[in-house]
Amino acid sequence: MSAARWPRTATPMAERGASVVRVGAPPLLLGAILALTAVNLRAAVTSVGPVLRELQLDLGISDTLAGVLTTLPLVSFGIIGLLAARIGRRLGTEPTLVLAMLAIVAGLAIRAAAPTIGWLLVTTFIALAGIAVANVLVPVAVKAWFPDSVGRATGLYSMAISAGVALPAGLTVPVAEALGSWRFGLAVWAVPALLALGPWAVLAVIRRRDARASAPVGGGPDVVTGAVAASASGATTSTSTTSTSTPSASTPTASTPVVPVHRRVKAWGLTVFFGLQSLEAYTAMGWLPAILQDAGLSPTRAGVMLAITMAIGAPISLALPMLAARSFDQRPWVYALAAASLAAYVGLIVAPGAAPLLWAVLLGIGLGAFPLALVLLGLRASTAAGTGALSSLAQGGGYLMAALGPVTVGALHDVTGEWTWPLVALVVLLVPKVIAGSVAASPGYVDD
Repeated sequence: MSAARWPRTATPMAERGASVVRVGAPPLLLGAILALTAVNLRAAVTSVGPVLRELQLDLGISDTLAGVLTTLPLVSFGIIGLLAARIGRRLGTEPTLVLAMLAIVAGLAIRAAAPTIGWLLVTTFIALAGIAVANVLVPVAVKAWFPDSVGRATGLYSMAISAGVALPAGLTVPVAEALGSWRFGLAVWAVPALLALGPWAVLAVIRRRDARASAPVGGGPDVVTGAVAASASGATTSTSTTSTSTPSASTPTASTPVVPVHRRVKAWGLTVFFGLQSLEAYTAMGWLPAILQDAGLSPTRAGVMLAITMAIGAPISLALPMLAARSFDQRPWVYALAAASLAAYVGLIVAPGAAPLLWAVLLGIGLGAFPLALVLLGLRASTAAGTGALSSLAQGGGYLMAALGPVTVGALHDVTGEWTWPLVALVVLLVPKVIAGSVAASPGYVDD
């Protein structure tokens, strides 16, 4: 992962007005912090499914309430995501991520001791709120720390998100069986969140120390570091000023500009694209095994097909953002991924049991729209502040849109008694997805 030489002067992005300082730490260390953080961004979701039946029996939870538990992540990601950029502007990215990781640790640890469904829902929401904030602010850190390597950094952390999906899904049951309770199977995922909390706490403390050391005599509460003040005034920061600075994704000041990305068609295009690709992904995770079982596959084989679909996401998450970031125009990637999804849906409609492995692979390729959407968050904004505003809108609005997917697909199946019409609905949704993706992936910035 490349970045400018260390130590170094402020980058051209800082000269364009981004209130960031990206010096003082090796790129590999910063990349490791991003990856460790990203591993924790889905554990609260995918750790529940494997032990859901035991959890229901122990706490006396009905299927309806279990459905609320499985829908809660998308709703939480949406509502809290819309507020995350505002919180980050007020407190600063690093302090906000410290609070986010604390929420994840506390939510996951306390959830494991839940005596009632109310306790379970509240603690789950606490963890999901922390994840929602981190979802929005990690792209801000990517833009700040790796302005010239957005694709590579996004590939790293989106692959880590894929690992964070797979590991809890595969290891929660073995851990629960080894330790004798589903509670231990859920509690163990607070440990990697605790490990990720440490680096963010260190960065927040060091950045606060540097801000105080750089504050002029008589400075008020809105004092920022010398490098940030220089970038805000258009000045160039010297190497001697920045050589001991630490990487910072934002500085919390009352004057931090609010980027009105909601006024840009491109921002709404990315919001719709993000929402529809998330709708597809969560629908696949929820219903693909049932579709294949109804086509004649055994439950075990149907589960393996879903695992294959999800596993394909790891290499795609690593490679696609890097390849897409090298292109001036990312629209061809939108079309290629939509074509893979179309082929998968047509196959599942026409002959679901004939070549399930092929449909699973094609679907996994199509779900590569997720890392593409993540890298577009950085590519379609020229500054860290713009990335934060765009990330908040796209992920907040997008996840709220996606929450309708699994429920609607299930309702269509209940009404029709077959999977043809739900799959046809997904085919139809590819049209607005491609249109919105074309708008989002076309060259240009939302904050120029």
